[in-house]
Amino acid sequence: MTPAARLSAAIEVIGTLLAERRPAADVLKDWGRSHRFAGSGDRAALSSLVYDALRRRASAAWIMGERVGEESPRALLLGTLRLARGLDVEAIAALCDGARFAPEPLNADERARLAAASLDDAPAHVRGDYPEWLDAPLAAVFGEARAEEGAALAERAPLDLRVNTLKSGVDKAARQLAHLHPGAGNWSPLALRIALEADGKAPPLTAEPAYLKGLVEIQDEGSQIAAILAAPPRGGQVLDLCAGGGGKTLELAALMDGAGQLYAYDDDLRRLAPIHERVQRAGAHNVQVRSPRGRGPGREDVLEDLTGRMDLVLVDAPCTGTGTWRRNPDAKWRMRPGALVERVKEQAEILDAAVRFVKPGGRLAYVTCSLLDEENVGQVRAFLERHPGFRVVPPAEAVLALGERGMALREAALDRPEGLLLSPRRTSTDGFFVSLMVRDA
Repeated sequence: MTPAARLSAAIEVIGTLLAERRPAADVLKDWGRSHRFAGSGDRAALSSLVYDALRRRASAAWIMGERVGEESPRALLLGTLRLARGLDVEAIAALCDGARFAPEPLNADERARLAAASLDDAPAHVRGDYPEWLDAPLAAVFGEARAEEGAALAERAPLDLRVNTLKSGVDKAARQLAHLHPGAGNWSPLALRIALEADGKAPPLTAEPAYLKGLVEIQDEGSQIAAILAAPPRGGQVLDLCAGGGGKTLELAALMDGAGQLYAYDDDLRRLAPIHERVQRAGAHNVQVRSPRGRGPGREDVLEDLTGRMDLVLVDAPCTGTGTWRRNPDAKWRMRPGALVERVKEQAEILDAAVRFVKPGGRLAYVTCSLLDEENVGQVRAFLERHPGFRVVPPAEAVLALGERGMALREAALDRPEGLLLSPRRTSTDGFFVSLMVRDA
């Protein structure tokens, strides 16, 4: 496919996305099935264009004189080429020459708007490329910097790896992946970061021997930091209550040096399914997976024997995922206020359920990949009101788990009394909130 044909295909895919409100990955997969002639390079280039358009949806529509929800697929792609790809008017016009498989030529209005391409007078939600209804919640957290924080969330995310210290040291893993030119992480001593290609394409990491042998796992550095700050005790008893696919479970196991006992549970059996193969590949022999049995009020309590025994309970809570927009840009446009209300209710229920497992003197780590106060500091404050036997570990104390890097991280992150908030703009990680609490009684 020519670059012009790829642009036409991206306009088609975006049109389907806007009309059907389906996940971008599903629409792209369907497009690939119905266009078998497209090679892997074509599909990768198309995906990159589509995701860039979703990242810059509000600002791309703005410079073309349109609004989110009313914009045309063509305007969205033209604006993306100008803002995200940095193409000038003539370069864009060369792609839109009306030839076979190419978009129609630019009209006079499109040329003028692409030439101006100014966001100087745009409101914060446009400059930050996030839904307008989220402006007030983000302003409550970031104030006048919310547009800059949103813009950082609209950038592409790097490929972060966590070295599995049960099988490898950082230097050894870096040598195994030297052909990918990994660099060290900014904060996590376990992190390696691989830069993406110019078009955003990531290397096929899951086919690398270092991955297949369990030396590394794909994990954002912010997620790594969250597990490190939780500080699982070597030889202790730890429960990962929302384990999902097991990313943080595996890190906790490595941080514990394979000693003690780590229990992994999730109330959704489907989310838990990948953990079994991942635990085996990582060599995490101190992990015991507890799968839910049954449904509804009569469900068997498979965690009953853990009551009052845990040194640490990690609640990596289901959330709106606002901190992961770099990786899931279509999710921010499909998100609705009702989802936030539902997540806040669910988080409170999970936190309350976690209490029974924490022994006196034990700790409860609350983590979200959200940037919103409703899911973060507000949730912690409400929990402490319901459970006065718990107190927050001050962030200045919690960051000591990172050694010398800890204080620098605290300076970079948004330090709140209830916990630390990481963000792409501040820490070059996904957005994560981490709060550590101790049970005194």
